[in-house]
Amino acid sequence: MLLENKVAVIYGAGGSIGGAVARAFAREGARLFLAGRTQASLEKVADQIRSNGSAVDTVVVDALDDQAVDQFMDGVIKQAGQVDISFNLISIGDVQKPLLELSVEDFMQPIMNAMRTQFLTTRAAARNMIERKAGVILHFGGGGPQTQPGLGGFKIALDAMEGLRRQWAVELGPYGIRVVTLKTGGIPESIPEGFPGRDEIINNLLPSTLLNRTATLADVGNVAAFVASDQARTMTSTEINISCGAIVD
Repeated sequence: MLLENKVAVIYGAGGSIGGAVARAFAREGARLFLAGRTQASLEKVADQIRSNGSAVDTVVVDALDDQAVDQFMDGVIKQAGQVDISFNLISIGDVQKPLLELSVEDFMQPIMNAMRTQFLTTRAAARNMIERKAGVILHFGGGGPQTQPGLGGFKIALDAMEGLRRQWAVELGPYGIRVVTLKTGGIPESIPEGFPGRDEIINNLLPSTLLNRTATLADVGNVAAFVASDQARTMTSTEINISCGAIVD
């Protein structure tokens, strides 16, 4: 198992992508701490994992609150003794409209949320990882040169996250801590039923790929488990592109 004896924290674990990552990590032997804002959604994911005999705890955490994040991490260390993997998958509250139609508040919201939560959760994990001179920080989203109209501040937030990822990687690398981003270009399974424009979004995803398929939730979980494992110990300060060619590097 790739993650045997590893302790992983996942923020936004109650969502579809967070749940997929949690299941993959559990399958590979990780001890899990799932964080999110809704206990019911966290428990739904945890119950699936517990049914397979894996150890998992759930904690309601606002990943935009510095005290809440630090207290959560303190609890993980007290209970498990360490943290080996931290993956932040929370939604960032983006409003996707043409820039000319956005208020300043709607434009800034995803950028501020992304920067704040990724800074807080990485800092909290890194403080323990530095002592042990090992650890993996995973980001989700990724940038790249391509964009399209109507994304509001969302793409800009992703690009800002990449800048933050590079800075963390440079500063944490000497302590043996890796920082990596996963990017997908869109996952049809992750778009909820009833979401405005869902069918149109999904129909537009496939033609943009080079492999005539899109990434699945299982793909994300599988790749995340590999990148978090010691088999990927040479990877840091980089993006892992699992977009099936929708994003060309």
